[in-house]
Amino acid sequence: MDTEDQLDLCFPQLGNISCRKTTSDWSQMFLFTVLLPTTCILTVLLNLLVIISISHFRQLYTPTNFLLLSLAVSDILVGLLGIPFVITESKSCWFLGDIACSLINYLALICQSASVGNMVLISADRFVAICDPLHYTVKVTVKKTQLCICLCWSASVIHCGIVLKDILAHPEIGKTCLGECVCPIDIIGGILDIIVNFLLPLGVIVILYTRVFVVAVSQAIAMRSHNKCVELQHPAPFRAKKSELKAAKTLGIVVLVFLICFCPYNIVSLMGYHENVMKYVSYLYGLNVCVNPLIYAMFYPCFRRAFGNIVTLRILQPGSCDANIL
Repeated sequence: MDTEDQLDLCFPQLGNISCRKTTSDWSQMFLFTVLLPTTCILTVLLNLLVIISISHFRQLYTPTNFLLLSLAVSDILVGLLGIPFVITESKSCWFLGDIACSLINYLALICQSASVGNMVLISADRFVAICDPLHYTVKVTVKKTQLCICLCWSASVIHCGIVLKDILAHPEIGKTCLGECVCPIDIIGGILDIIVNFLLPLGVIVILYTRVFVVAVSQAIAMRSHNKCVELQHPAPFRAKKSELKAAKTLGIVVLVFLICFCPYNIVSLMGYHENVMKYVSYLYGLNVCVNPLIYAMFYPCFRRAFGNIVTLRILQPGSCDANIL
């Protein structure tokens, strides 16, 4: 093997058992050197603002906001683990070893699964708030929400452990050369993952938010009407509050953006692994974890005030946790 061929190897000293480096076109170079690193930094910073806001300000201690906190935790983990992993993997050579490869794949899948679970919980929260507002405070409490979040993350850990049991037990499985990081999933695990992490939650989210949309529209019409007959048919105590309707609209946007970013990734996976296409739909999915805090800031004045207090360091003042940000 000549010197030029050795330079194309991940581990030149190991000869033919080493993987070869692959070349990328200008678009992929721009994706991996500019877009993904920028998205990674923004994802961590913006979701950190959400985590600090909900954790620090007592006025944000609500069931819905705790679901947003759980979502922000899964999103920031994607920014800290998932996106850097994709950037490192794009360099064509993996230098961190088989165990690190399998563990990062496992943690990345847990974050993805937890994000999906959080979206289902958010949809269920809005369903109860809009469709059964009279019993919302009884059915949805902080403790029940925290329990559901714990169950969501626990289920994600167990599910991903089942799907990736082979690679966790044998990290070297599926490798054809040294310097490669792959995540082979058997047919049963792949089918299970598609059902649990895509088809089932997609169906639940669509059904719940379709119902929420229908009820929200009917209630909005009733609220605008000054006809006494309409008021008798839709008594005020049984209608969702205007703030709940606004929250349903905002979180509906969050769910819609999630589906727009998430569905192409799974559709491409179902059609078969196309490496070049997969890189771009993976970026689309990664972009979603960066967008959520921007949606909160645009539609929630309380988050804008909370972000302002954090950036200006006013949260360091005594008693700042009780500040009025609503």
